[in-house]
Amino acid sequence: MSRESFQDIKPTIWIGKRGITNVMIDEIRRQLKDRKVVKVRWLRNTEVDPEEIAASAGAVLVEVRGGRTLVLAERRNRSPGHNPRNI
Repeated sequence: MSRESFQDIKPTIWIGKRGITNVMIDEIRRQLKDRKVVKVRWLRNTEVDPEEIAASAGAVLVEVRGGRTLVLAERRNRSPGHNPRNI
């Protein structure tokens, strides 16, 4: 999938004023299994660290756009027993 095609993907995860939660990380993991690529958006007044979200979800950070959108892809080479850290 090319970077241009990421623009056409609609966000499926929205982060609100409460920020990122463990439940949200679990949902990102579930969606990555189904879709392979997930787009996440958040409110302007919400503090979000895209690299931390990717690491927590065990995903690859593909792209950050405009400071409010990130694209995550499923990590392909997970070692057996790998358990990404939670926030």
